[in-house]
Amino acid sequence: MTMPKTTAELRALDAAHHLHPFSDTKALNAEGSRVIVKADGVWLTDSDGNRYLDGMSGLWCVNVGYGREEIADAVSKQLRELPYYNTFFKTTHPPAIELAAKLAELTPPQFNRVFFTGSGSESNDTVIRLVRRYWDIKEKPEKKVIISRRNAYHGSTVGAANLGGMAPMHAQNVAIPGVVHIAQPYFWGEARQGETPDEFGLRTAQALEATIDALGEDRIAAFIAEPIQGAGGVIVPPATYWPEIARICRERDILFVSDEVICGFGRTGSWFGCETFGTKPDLLVMAKGITSGYMPLGGVMVADRVVDVLLEGGDFNHGYTYSGHPAACAAALANLAIMQREKLVERVADDIGPYLKARWSKLAEHPLVGEAPMLGMVGALELSPDKPGRTAFQDVGKVGTLARDFSFKNGLVMRAVRDRLIIAPPLTLSHGEADELVARAKKTLDDTYAELKRWGWVS
Repeated sequence: MTMPKTTAELRALDAAHHLHPFSDTKALNAEGSRVIVKADGVWLTDSDGNRYLDGMSGLWCVNVGYGREEIADAVSKQLRELPYYNTFFKTTHPPAIELAAKLAELTPPQFNRVFFTGSGSESNDTVIRLVRRYWDIKEKPEKKVIISRRNAYHGSTVGAANLGGMAPMHAQNVAIPGVVHIAQPYFWGEARQGETPDEFGLRTAQALEATIDALGEDRIAAFIAEPIQGAGGVIVPPATYWPEIARICRERDILFVSDEVICGFGRTGSWFGCETFGTKPDLLVMAKGITSGYMPLGGVMVADRVVDVLLEGGDFNHGYTYSGHPAACAAALANLAIMQREKLVERVADDIGPYLKARWSKLAEHPLVGEAPMLGMVGALELSPDKPGRTAFQDVGKVGTLARDFSFKNGLVMRAVRDRLIIAPPLTLSHGEADELVARAKKTLDDTYAELKRWGWVS
């Protein structure tokens, strides 16, 4: 009988053979990776038996929580029936057909067609191909430029990383032509002295119009944005931002792409973030919550007005081996059935979302916290040595990393972006678990503050 491997043995194998994403592998191997072996509800267990409240839904994706037998059974049944077949060569299969119809039902009314992918990164690469193909068919081949935002995240493939606006990724990437970045709506970090949130929201949105004018409307293919910037630090725009963006996109001859990889499937209290903020995108990008992470799957919903043009263009020479994978589609259908049956989207809007926000907002009273925004089931804590002056710490990122490590020691998974802690817990979080989450976050802030006092960084 083979004995289970110890944590030390698992870490040694991991260090010897595994290159981790977004990691300094040498430093990670010296420290030793955390080995997660089990999950249930909103809780994770590691190989040493430590339990963690998963404040990040895995990687923004486990919306219905862990341990859902219904999804596992649907995948198992599909793997026994039809484990794989492609959707190329005039072929389809029932799970892809049924999921496409379900997505048309759940998304805003302008959407009736989906292009399936394997991830959010693949979906955003698909966006580049789709919008440029659209303008080619319309005999406007000069419209190639896609406008995005600084500090946005749209994925890690070469195309998607270029759409994103994160400098560390660009420094290790090969730039593709025709992607331009404008300011992000990050009031805490980028507002002018004396500027109100409403004034800042309008000014930042109007950067889109100014860029269109500077480059020429005849060159702009699309504007892409996340309703709330997720990996950028949970940047919730001021109330004036999205109505102004919607006006600009409506008045200009460009396509609007809503990247809903994080905000989709209930995270903001609506099925999709564009509904929360009142925008009407031409393409809607999805992944993560579509299966709650139980299987890899992504997609791009394409509005009817765009589809009508694409259908006149003949072959669209683009696709993936796993576009519409049967088992992944089965997982998505089971996941969406749970969400509808348990009214999880409504629960975020009317129950757990407001409950968590009321408690999370009180963390803004902590001497280390500059702001504590939350919308739906996504929130942030901006760490600052000077709240009134909205001042950042020296050596940006060091305090955030310190706090993140304390958070894990306190049994709570929070993510650090610069010196900003972020959460996006499963939509199934109970009231008691919400209280526990906030208590552990408060303990993390206290521990971090005490350490900073020892460093002499705060008084």
